[in-house]
Amino acid sequence: MKQKLQIAKYFVGDIISVSLAWFLFNLFRYHLLNIQYSFGSLSGYLNSSKIIEGQIIFPCIFLFIFYLSGYYNHPFLKSRLGEFFTTFLSTLLCTFIVFFVALLNDQSHVYTSYKLILGLFGILFTCVYTCRAIITQRATFRIHNRIWGFNTLIIGAGKKAQNLVYELNHMQKSMGYKIIGYVRTDDQQECISSDLPIFTFSELPEKIKEFSIEELIIAQEHHNRKNMHKLINSLYPLGLPIQIEASEYEMLTSRIKLSNIYGTPFIDISICSLSDCQKNIKRLLDVILSVLALIILSPLFLFLAIKIKTGSKGPVIFKQQRIGYRRKEFTLYKFRTMVNNAEKNGPALSNENDSRITPFGHVMRKYRLDELPQFWNVIKGDMSIVGPRPERKYFIDQLIRRAPYYSLLHQVRPGITSWGMVKFGYARNIDEMIKRLKYEILYLENMSLLVDLKIIIYTVKTVLTGKGI
Repeated sequence: MKQKLQIAKYFVGDIISVSLAWFLFNLFRYHLLNIQYSFGSLSGYLNSSKIIEGQIIFPCIFLFIFYLSGYYNHPFLKSRLGEFFTTFLSTLLCTFIVFFVALLNDQSHVYTSYKLILGLFGILFTCVYTCRAIITQRATFRIHNRIWGFNTLIIGAGKKAQNLVYELNHMQKSMGYKIIGYVRTDDQQECISSDLPIFTFSELPEKIKEFSIEELIIAQEHHNRKNMHKLINSLYPLGLPIQIEASEYEMLTSRIKLSNIYGTPFIDISICSLSDCQKNIKRLLDVILSVLALIILSPLFLFLAIKIKTGSKGPVIFKQQRIGYRRKEFTLYKFRTMVNNAEKNGPALSNENDSRITPFGHVMRKYRLDELPQFWNVIKGDMSIVGPRPERKYFIDQLIRRAPYYSLLHQVRPGITSWGMVKFGYARNIDEMIKRLKYEILYLENMSLLVDLKIIIYTVKTVLTGKGI
């Protein structure tokens, strides 16, 4: 609730700031261009239809760009330097968009253009950054002085957990963690004695609701990577930030982003390395491209539906439960390529000579046409166009036993296509799924919009050449 309220404060502050900035810029513009003769007076200028339209339209454009910048993603304990540069770059982009869309015809020579650009940028940046800095300063002051705090559970109940709690509670400037209690993990033999309650792991979902928990911090006694991945995997479905202390080994081998330099550095292992800006742009592009794909490919959808229905008995669309972002289960949609009730004897992976696949199913798999309905999954938010391939719980349980690091894939939405599908293709057994997994982990470590574009290009090539099997 605190997080939503803080985001609302920034959003309302930005609405007021950009509206004021645009109004002040129009006053600056009126006097700079000396256009009194065109409107008779300042009130005539401000009440003109174009100025009123601009007062509504351009602040909306500014707010959209601010959203894409990722500024609203994490409302607490913002880096002052990061806030400055995010505001600087987003207002600079807004300035150039407005200049080329609406102001280019205002200038009579280059000198006037520079004045318009600098005037708009100076006013917009000053208004927006001043308002944001005030809101951030108030929130940071309250957090550092323990007026505000985020209800937190420590996953672990040993000496290491106790020392961590002591350190957090005795910091000169609080990091905002209000420790509610400890959670004893299933493999923990000994527990500390503490004034704080100690819960069992099975009680965790119940206690999260009871105490409105907002953060989880892992403080395991023994750093066993296999057990750690299993623990993380069990925490993902709770939908909360999962913090872990950055050890020296992780400092050397992980991409760690620290925005707060006070006290113990933590890594949030529930999120990927993609920047907030790229996350928002990726999601926007996913929705736009998926909507366009469903519209443009609708004739193909109709053709495929007729061929499937006339080729074999059963539904056109095949539905199956898959595990996605933060281990949340969702219904995946595909064009049916197998005979009806193909898995009546239990879950089984397909292969090239699988007798369960229909003749037309082979054609669809070859060109990956069976995956097309998943654009609807993307619009719903279950999936992304590019991301690790979603699997069923039945196979994930087997994968995690042999490759516990599979749990890291749940940091992101699964995709229609992936680096693993491009480089390896369909897997016919658990061994091949583990081989394909290395490409998915590589994708996770190198996520960017450019990498996504490359994967899409290779996927289109695969579809056009019919190398889907």
